[in-house]
Amino acid sequence: MFSLTSSLSYFLYNGVTDMRKSFDGLGGIVADKLSRNPLSGEVFIFINKRRDRIKLLHWEPGGFMLYYKRLESGTIELPKWSHMASGYQILWSDLMLMIEGISLQKVVRRKRYL
Repeated sequence: MFSLTSSLSYFLYNGVTDMRKSFDGLGGIVADKLSRNPLSGEVFIFINKRRDRIKLLHWEPGGFMLYYKRLESGTIELPKWSHMASGYQILWSDLMLMIEGISLQKVVRRKRYL
């Protein structure tokens, strides 16, 4: 079941990820490169060099969940970011747009009251 919602925090790793890595390898990247706790319940996003594969690592009570998508054609568009940062927080809506192949640069966000 896809249990990721807008109530969670999402962190995109700003680096090339070897998609052969699994729970422990990706958890090591989270701890070492992002300086975050992989057991925090946050969702960590990893993308390969060709940008045709994406993995999401999420800790849920009882264990890790690993979501993986491989595109048959096209690439995943990445948001603009500072090359100095090893990762940064993104919105759930941006993640959904990335996964669905919708351009992040052409999206217009309307003002919403919180």
